[in-house]
Amino acid sequence: MLDKTRSVDPQKIRNQLFINGEFVDAADGATIAVVNPHNNKELTSVAEAKAPDVDKAVAAARAAFPAWKNMNPSGRGRLIMKLADKLEDHFDELTELESLDTGHPIVDTRRLDLPRTLLNFRYFGGLADKIDGRQVPVEPGFLNVVKRQPVGVVGQIVPWNFPLMFCSWKLAPALAAGNTVVMKPSELTPLTTLRMAELMGDVGFPAGVVNILPGYGHTAGQHLAEHPDVNKISFTGSTQTGRKIVAASAGNLKRVSLELGGKGPNIVFEDATLPAAVGGSAFAIFHNQGQACIAGSRLLLQESIADEFLERFIALAESIRIGDPLDPNSEMGPLTSKLHLDRVLGFLEVCAKEGNKILTGGAQPTDPALKHGFYLRPTIVEAKPGDTVFKEEVFGPFVSVTRFRDEAHAIELANDTSYGLGSGVWTNNLQRAHRMGDAIEAGMVWINSYKRVHPGSPFGGVGQSGYGRDLGTECMNEYTEPKSIWINYDAQIPPFYSRP
Repeated sequence: MLDKTRSVDPQKIRNQLFINGEFVDAADGATIAVVNPHNNKELTSVAEAKAPDVDKAVAAARAAFPAWKNMNPSGRGRLIMKLADKLEDHFDELTELESLDTGHPIVDTRRLDLPRTLLNFRYFGGLADKIDGRQVPVEPGFLNVVKRQPVGVVGQIVPWNFPLMFCSWKLAPALAAGNTVVMKPSELTPLTTLRMAELMGDVGFPAGVVNILPGYGHTAGQHLAEHPDVNKISFTGSTQTGRKIVAASAGNLKRVSLELGGKGPNIVFEDATLPAAVGGSAFAIFHNQGQACIAGSRLLLQESIADEFLERFIALAESIRIGDPLDPNSEMGPLTSKLHLDRVLGFLEVCAKEGNKILTGGAQPTDPALKHGFYLRPTIVEAKPGDTVFKEEVFGPFVSVTRFRDEAHAIELANDTSYGLGSGVWTNNLQRAHRMGDAIEAGMVWINSYKRVHPGSPFGGVGQSGYGRDLGTECMNEYTEPKSIWINYDAQIPPFYSRP
């Protein structure tokens, strides 16, 4: 039985903009309604940032940068790890708030979302005093030292699908490297990020080091990307918006890293362990209602096992418990917004026009308790190369199934996309696993698993999936600039054009 007692009241969350260590109203007093995707009821409203608010936050970040940059790196690291401890102290509150705001089942926010958030802050907190440079062997009499220095003020635009976790992915390494941050969480799911901002004040972060501005992409996000005093933009979101970010960044040639869309091939060979492949493939596409850029949304099955696999896969999909995200028995919640639900439903109309066979799902659940929410049943459709649902990112609990003959055919299908983010291979042939890992054009390849992430491993893509990396020591290069320093230590080496 669902316990209706809540440990958190969204109406009591600080709902203003967080600028220079204080919560303040938007300059024009504008607000945005935040809606519960389970029942389409308003949870609360938050202040809406626009250009003047972005200007104020960037100025605060710029003023705070010198002191934060010059702080002892271990001191920065301790603050980041203290933030992780503070978030963990509020574990139940934050997981419930994330489920209310996003529609993630509470079992997932407890098991994955918040634990991963804590791990990220702790990993990069520990890395803060380990960002070292190198000494380059050059000609005699000279010492060349390469240091890595923070880029300055970083603008970060976080998506709505994993708001708190992605916040940690971007915020933790930027702060560890010595940058200050202006972050725009999605207007759809800003609540846990605002709550985190409040907790940062308790931890003792200096004013202006982190600024949080809920707002719309075409106003606050656009102005942040264009701002001449922002040195870098880190963006996670759609490929279409990513192109706009790049164009907006041209004014001061700010650095940009982009983690964009995906159309992940998930390939099952005839020698795969079938139960593991079925369960892993379901997690690849139905976890978080398929709202993940790395989702295994193209299921490629070797012909000899396709029928048996589909029999098991369809049965599993139809058994997934759909329900209120706060119910610990729910395995799949609603999509995060009505607008996004309508977009996903639009692909079903495309399927009808293009003759794609729907194997299961393809409709909203009939449970009266869910009728006001943004729910969709797990959907499996057959698709051919060239079909819209084979090519385009749906971003929902929606997987296309295509059969392949052999390894060469699988590689051809896997790479028949403009995206290149996540991918999966299920096989017990070690040689094949290595060959496929090399051949698939993607930033990440999972063998006999899917959607595994760790802060020590780089996350990002190629092609229309963007460039740059979150996570891993690789991401520290995104937040630092190399500076080469030459020292002449031999007094016998004269300068050029010397005179007696």
